[in-house]
Amino acid sequence: METAMLTTAQLQAFDTRGFLVLPKLATPEFCESLIRLAQQQLEAHAAPIEYETDTRYPGAPVSREAEGGQTARRLLQAYARDPAIAAWATGSALTTPLKQLLGPDALLSQAHHNCIMTKQPRYSTATGWHRDSRYWHFQRAELVSAWLALRQETVENGCLLVIPGSHQRVIEAGQLDDAQFLRTDLPQNQDLLTQAVAVPLAQGDVLLFHSNLFHAAGRNQTGSTKFSMVFTYRAADNPPAPGSRSASLPEKSL
Repeated sequence: METAMLTTAQLQAFDTRGFLVLPKLATPEFCESLIRLAQQQLEAHAAPIEYETDTRYPGAPVSREAEGGQTARRLLQAYARDPAIAAWATGSALTTPLKQLLGPDALLSQAHHNCIMTKQPRYSTATGWHRDSRYWHFQRAELVSAWLALRQETVENGCLLVIPGSHQRVIEAGQLDDAQFLRTDLPQNQDLLTQAVAVPLAQGDVLLFHSNLFHAAGRNQTGSTKFSMVFTYRAADNPPAPGSRSASLPEKSL
């Protein structure tokens, strides 16, 4: 795909809202090829895979032996699964805008996201309101994730929901539950929750979002699996904490 620089308006929008959609950044042919790859690897149970039961989210199968327990949530370590994936994750179509946001020496983190999301019918679970930075350990909570829609993403099949501008909001510990999800039962959180918007995507669209942006996703209520691929990037001067999970895998230069 043709490499395009972000405009001043796009840069300002990301800074203010904490997310930005880049339409048609990948071709339908590329997206379909990754869906075929993902389907093959799901059929082969090609590890590492996270299953819905592993999340312990409400409504998830209670174990891998229970009904629906073999429902995959995501194929982990996507970067290492195929050269075409690695080429996309470090290719200019994606990294040109990322370098504008993070600087010319930005790096890809293999420790976080780095996966093909496989939200399947029937046993997929909803994801509560959270910031990815809740369990990441970097000098600053200022990373950017790039979410590629391999198929159309809608509210019906569980597209991402975001709270614009929430990456800049100060949240007190009491507004979160023990798992660091935003509590929906507190009156002081309602002003945030009422600002939530869905981010539907067409095949090939990319959603860039800040690691401190509150986001969530519903269940897949359709009959088809929703495939997405997501990677996370950091600035050169924002290293992971030594010895943390964020530093557990080598990073990739762009």
